[in-house]
Amino acid sequence: MTTTPAPALSVLDSATAICAPESLPRAVTDVHAFLRTVDLDSPADQVESAELLATAHGVYEASIDGTPVSEAVLSPGWTVYETRLQVQRFDVTALVRAAGDRLEVRVVLAGGWWRGDFGFAGAQANYGDSTAFLGALVITYRDGSRQTVTTDETWGATTTAIESASIYGGQREDRRREAPAPVPAAVGDIDRGTLIEQSSPLILRHEARAPEKIWTSPSGRTLVDFGQNLVGWLRLTVTGPAGTEITLRHAEVLEHEELGTRPLRGAAATDTIVLAGEADGETFEPTFTFHGFRYAEITGWPGELDPGAIEAVVVHSDIPRTGWFESSHAGVNQLVSNSVWSQRGNFLAVPTDCPQRDERLGWTGDIAAYAATSAFQFDVKSFLHTWLIDLAAETRLNPEGYVPFVIPDILKYAAFDPGSDVEAAEAWKGATAVWGDAAVWVAEALWTAYGDLDQLREQYPGMVLHLESVEKALSPTGLWDTGFQFGDWLDPDASPHAPADAKADKGVVATACLIRSARFAARTAELIGEPADAQRWQQLADRTREAFLSAYVSEDGTVLSDCATVYSLAIAFDILPEELREKSAARLSEVVRAAGYRVSTGFAGTPFVTWALSETGHVEDAYRLLLEEGNPSWLYPVSMGATTIWERWDSMLEDGSINPGEMTSFNHYALGAVADWIYQVVLGIRPAAPGYSQILVQPTPGPGLDWARGAYESAVGRIEVAWRTVDGPFQLEVAIPEGASATVVLPDGTTHEVGAGTHEF
Repeated sequence: MTTTPAPALSVLDSATAICAPESLPRAVTDVHAFLRTVDLDSPADQVESAELLATAHGVYEASIDGTPVSEAVLSPGWTVYETRLQVQRFDVTALVRAAGDRLEVRVVLAGGWWRGDFGFAGAQANYGDSTAFLGALVITYRDGSRQTVTTDETWGATTTAIESASIYGGQREDRRREAPAPVPAAVGDIDRGTLIEQSSPLILRHEARAPEKIWTSPSGRTLVDFGQNLVGWLRLTVTGPAGTEITLRHAEVLEHEELGTRPLRGAAATDTIVLAGEADGETFEPTFTFHGFRYAEITGWPGELDPGAIEAVVVHSDIPRTGWFESSHAGVNQLVSNSVWSQRGNFLAVPTDCPQRDERLGWTGDIAAYAATSAFQFDVKSFLHTWLIDLAAETRLNPEGYVPFVIPDILKYAAFDPGSDVEAAEAWKGATAVWGDAAVWVAEALWTAYGDLDQLREQYPGMVLHLESVEKALSPTGLWDTGFQFGDWLDPDASPHAPADAKADKGVVATACLIRSARFAARTAELIGEPADAQRWQQLADRTREAFLSAYVSEDGTVLSDCATVYSLAIAFDILPEELREKSAARLSEVVRAAGYRVSTGFAGTPFVTWALSETGHVEDAYRLLLEEGNPSWLYPVSMGATTIWERWDSMLEDGSINPGEMTSFNHYALGAVADWIYQVVLGIRPAAPGYSQILVQPTPGPGLDWARGAYESAVGRIEVAWRTVDGPFQLEVAIPEGASATVVLPDGTTHEVGAGTHEF
């Protein structure tokens, strides 16, 4: 049996990108349809295979004779469109065979990430004025002949019932609206040199959730609670008179018993359908936008709202779940669930900061803090690798050569509102610690989780670009203490209106981060066979460490600014000499205890504070910090009913009001990075070598947890761990996958080497 070779991307060389002609409305929120009738060269039963290759400036959905060609939504996703545009391949063999001798291809195209009101602070960022679609339907017959239908001016163009669609604003659809007769499509502009094969997972619907509660608010509005803060949209099935207008507003929280929309800032997050009056009912699903929400406000519903007529559709990139955790502590279980749900919602095309307000951007600092956690919870191998290649591409496009704050860097096109503070902040640019370090730290997380040397080799140029930009920023002392820094962003002691005002000295934070990044770049260079580079980066790390110790660390182990973040970084990044490590760890313990075990770290310190404590023998302090419920803490949001990780430790205040800061998200994964410590230290599943080619099982029980169990679908197979401290001495059960081996370290320090199978201790 022979297999028909898949069409090469070069088949698109003969295609013409198409767009809406000037005779049709072409505002940034307009949606267009393109149609082509295809007569088959041979009978349908002679079709061997058929494939649709497609991509767009914008987001599209394609169908054949009314049936979608794929479950994918919001294709082609979001990459650095100037240099990298993903092409999707859809197997449409069954659809073509079912069509008979003639079929109709229909493509609906909206602005998506290509054009719209992107950014924040009133930004107006667009890649271009016009959307465009490029495609080829390749039909191979059993006699070996091939029929190729490509986009060109013979395709028809028209409007749809969708009056407008945008990422921030939402979607409006008028089912009474009749599309005009198609007119010839115009020639669009898609550079063939940017086309690449699909490398990031497609975006899919993953589940639908029924309402948990429907009620009337004090102001008389109909509110719906889906019980979980999620990302996606609502799907309605409704029957009503023609002209009935139903409006859906979305929010993550309630405030004063009404929909809490202030955190959305400039995002309307509103979907609207005007019914056609179909007797059999109508289904509305706004698939050219997405929202972050738990609650919805519905107005205009004809009659009484039936709970079965509405559901929330969960949408994110197709990243399979790989990590699970459960324990005797309900609060910790909810914290882990919150981390999982925040990753689901924010891993949509790119790793975003938040999914609800007028932002939803690929902020580098957030994923730098969270990458290790993300790689345990889900399979992010291709998702984050694609993003890292985009990071390097954007860094090359940046005239000043530093890693942009967001990837893709739509902000380079942003025309900020002249009244905003952003435009005035000329210093708000340049190489930045943690944010720029994503070029290295995300790659390190992927290498640790998956051990893919080919990927690491592709990621290395991005590391070099970052480190070279930092070298230029160093002061004569060798410290990274110049220029703008986010620092320990969102320190809980900072004012709601000044999130960068942290206790931790920005130079200490940045210089420590450089040491970590330079060391891993040196290791990478060695692994990929670049010894000169390895020496260069190791020397940079060594020089920077010497400068750090000289400028920032006292003989008694005190680190400049004397707060939890600076000690956590100095310990976790192995900067301190052995004779000072214990002293600094003791001081960290004192600082944590003096704060009453309330969290005192921001973006930079939070991923590392529990690690720094437990790895230096202060396990009880780490556990008490984890289990504290007062504000600020990891469990304070849980006590307030959170179902995702919050942007601020107190995004909602204790009186139930929303934090007054204008930057207040309730779905922001960065501060949930502690879940990595829960998986690796509390549960005890760790990689002893990249890609878990060697496994370390080292559970660390502590006060407040009687048992824990969990699993990880690693690159070598499923690893399971369960331990308990009740009903007798410490008990441990470990399952190691076939073909793998593990070192098991018990709490008393004894070590056991085990092979595949289940083992009890």
